[in-house]
Amino acid sequence: MRTAPGSILAVDGSTIAIALLGLVVTVGLFVWIRRDAARNDVSRPRLWGAIASGAMGLGFWLYLTAPVPMTGVIMTANTGLVLYGFEREIASGDERPAEPGSLPHEPISNSADGTDVDDSDRSSE
Repeated sequence: MRTAPGSILAVDGSTIAIALLGLVVTVGLFVWIRRDAARNDVSRPRLWGAIASGAMGLGFWLYLTAPVPMTGVIMTANTGLVLYGFEREIASGDERPAEPGSLPHEPISNSADGTDVDDSDRSSE
């Protein structure tokens, strides 16, 4: 996008459309993340909504104003979503300690007699 000499941002129809899309996406993302975090018992849902939508809004702003590489804009816009995804995974994960040498949903062998213990049997303990 070319800017006029002396202006920060060239305002034309496509710039206004992208800015409006950015505003709608940013507000929508805040509402969606806040509701999802509250539903999945993630602590501080408003903060996670602000983090994810703030990064997305910053990505749109960089796209419109700064002459930065597109990969940097995409990484900036996705940062909040990625961080929230990690937090959501941690909040919804098992509270059981990890068993050395086995995958999370794999039967665990009883080392004493060599038999397999079904993972679903352990959840009732």
